[in-house]
Amino acid sequence: MSQHFLLSSKARTISVRKIASMSESECYEYFKSIRWSSNKGNPVCPTCGSASSHYFIESRLQYRCKDCFHTFSITSGTIFHSHKLDFKVILLAIVIFSNATKGISALQLSRDLDVQYKTAWVLSHKIRESLIEQKSDDKLSGIVEMDGVYVGNYIKPANNINDRIDRRKAFKPNKRVIISLRERNLLGSGAGKTKTFILKSENNVDINAIAKSHIAPNSEIHTDENSAYDDLLAHYDLKRVNHQIEYSGMNGENNNQSESFNARFRRLQYGQCHKLGTLYLSNYANEIAYREDTRRLDNKAIMDDILSRCLADNSISNEFCGYWQGNHRVAERLGA
Repeated sequence: MSQHFLLSSKARTISVRKIASMSESECYEYFKSIRWSSNKGNPVCPTCGSASSHYFIESRLQYRCKDCFHTFSITSGTIFHSHKLDFKVILLAIVIFSNATKGISALQLSRDLDVQYKTAWVLSHKIRESLIEQKSDDKLSGIVEMDGVYVGNYIKPANNINDRIDRRKAFKPNKRVIISLRERNLLGSGAGKTKTFILKSENNVDINAIAKSHIAPNSEIHTDENSAYDDLLAHYDLKRVNHQIEYSGMNGENNNQSESFNARFRRLQYGQCHKLGTLYLSNYANEIAYREDTRRLDNKAIMDDILSRCLADNSISNEFCGYWQGNHRVAERLGA
């Protein structure tokens, strides 16, 4: 039996120890190499696009463009705009986030970085936000699996059995289902692209809307026998598996890759965060989708990819910049 990828040396190409041994100036140069990788790490004015006409204000770690006189920094216009943490602390947070294959709680991150819980919570959510904002909008095609995993429906029963209430048919206002779409790799090595959506229930209307917007016509879709997927047969080659009998059908019909997403999400829910609200559930779901899609990459490649997403132009956080001063998300993200 071959060795699991995470046990191999190929999976370990960066470490917390290596980042911790770097100086603040070295971390700053690393940020430069990622932010302006297309210009070999040399600054590019975010306003006029000039790649050479600027000078460095060393005391403020800022640049001033000689063409348009705009003053900018390495994090201007990015998810880390107006940051107060050192570059080294941010880089440590990203490598810790990258190494946590099943997610990490803000409380653990605050202990690892020796920062307040509030700081760690906002920082981790800014990273999650960058994963959402920079994800691809391309439609999935080929063989696509769909499945749902329910969250937010558990109420702890009373201690005495005579005091317990049967809530199985009761309305649960915070109950949500995460619908995962996973495109299989052509070479049979699991799934390569994953998309997630939050619904209040598995139903025909929402499932059809998601499929129409995110799955190419005539694709082959694999699901279980939930009736919410029945109407997909009209536009797609629908394959069903009866999970009461088997995990995989006689002709290979299964949604095991979506089940793999469900399993990893449960590890985040039960093992890390313990309780997830509805407001930011889409962020956590997309994080697990990203971890599933990058599970075969070494940790430095994952760290560099996350950092490049965080340093993308015009990606200032609208929901977490000034969060503790009252700038909150107004409503949860539901549907397609």
